[in-house]
Amino acid sequence: MLEIQTKQLPPDIALLEIAGRITLGRESKQLEWSVETLVGEGRKKVIFDLTGVTNIDSTGIGIIVMSAAQLKKVGGELRVAGATAHVAEVLKMTNVDQIVALHPTAAAAAAGF
Repeated sequence: MLEIQTKQLPPDIALLEIAGRITLGRESKQLEWSVETLVGEGRKKVIFDLTGVTNIDSTGIGIIVMSAAQLKKVGGELRVAGATAHVAEVLKMTNVDQIVALHPTAAAAAAGF
C-alpha cells in the first residue's frame, strides 16, 4: 500500500512523505495526482521524502521523472530525499540522480531551496 502525506516546510516548500511501494498499479497514480494538485496551486518547490519507500519499479521512476519535468515546466524543482538501500540503487542505476537532486534527508533537500 502507498501512503502519501503532504506537509509544508517554511517558507514555501511542499514535502510529500511517501511510504510503501511506488510500483505498477492504481495506487501510484495518487503520487502523480498529488504533484498535479501542487502545481495547480502554484507550488514550485517540492520534495519527495522516500524514507518510507520499500520498493520502486519503472512506474515509480517514471513518476519521479515526469513530476520533475512538470515542475521544471512551471519554473519549479523537484528534489528527492531519504532514498535508502534498494530504492537508492534503482535511482542511481536508472540515472534519475542526474535529473533530480538526491539528498540524504528532507532537511538537507530543503536547505538552500
